[in-house]
Amino acid sequence: MPMLRLEMHPGRTPEQKREFVREVTRVAVEILKCPPESVDIVIQEIPRELWAKAGKLVSEA
Repeated sequence: MPMLRLEMHPGRTPEQKREFVREVTRVAVEILKCPPESVDIVIQEIPRELWAKAGKLVSEA
């Protein structure tokens, strides 16, 4: 069973999230040869103040 995890900043619409999980599931099924019911996707939104990149907080960049 594929388990996919997406971490991103808040702000995407529910429709964007729906489209993402629909397309990622479609590709996983096609490439991994598994049923759609076996594909789990977790979306976790992480606020900018808790995210850092290249040694700096994203919220301060």
